[in-house]
Amino acid sequence: MPSKSTPDALSPPTPSARDRAYDWIANAILSGTYSEGEFLDEVGLAREVGTSRTPIREALHRLRAERFVELVPRKGAQVRVVTVTEMREIYQARYVIEADALTKICARRLGAPAESHELVAAMEAARRDEDWNSIAQLDQRFHAGLVRHAGNAVMADIYESLRPRQIRLAVKNLHSSPERLPVIEREHRELVAAIDEHDRDRSVEILGVHLREVPELIRAFSR
Repeated sequence: MPSKSTPDALSPPTPSARDRAYDWIANAILSGTYSEGEFLDEVGLAREVGTSRTPIREALHRLRAERFVELVPRKGAQVRVVTVTEMREIYQARYVIEADALTKICARRLGAPAESHELVAAMEAARRDEDWNSIAQLDQRFHAGLVRHAGNAVMADIYESLRPRQIRLAVKNLHSSPERLPVIEREHRELVAAIDEHDRDRSVEILGVHLREVPELIRAFSR
């Protein structure tokens, strides 16, 4: 039996300073603390996170790779502006990957992933708290779960690479048009039902509607 001084093997590891900096800055961008186009001050970020400037720089390089920020010579890190073109391209890429996954899932009569219903319910609960970031994270897990469920590991990795951009896009959409959430929730439930019925055509049709262009979002991204 381990002594009281022995660390609990099940306890999560303490995050590094770089990881803490990454999480803090990413969440600040997603929550709107830092606006699109705003420059980030390394000294101020280090003070907020409680680290030296080195972990801040490392976090900013990761955030650049994930397209949260741009590193501008002699000016520093600037929060990226998400454009209408980028929004359309992300939705197009998602549709191609997700439609392929739905086709395979229905052909194999796998039904929806086990966690789908729980994730949909969690999104609806988060809406009551107007927790846009949590909804966006859950939404990404829901759709990524469908892609993984199809069994193509390479396709799942490609889809996962879109995760940071997908979440940031979703947060911006929710901030711009929170009134669409009941529609999004209904589409999620309809999609799960169609998958459980192994209805490929209906599943892909619902996905196409779910990822369609919405005029109010186009206006929001064009400002």
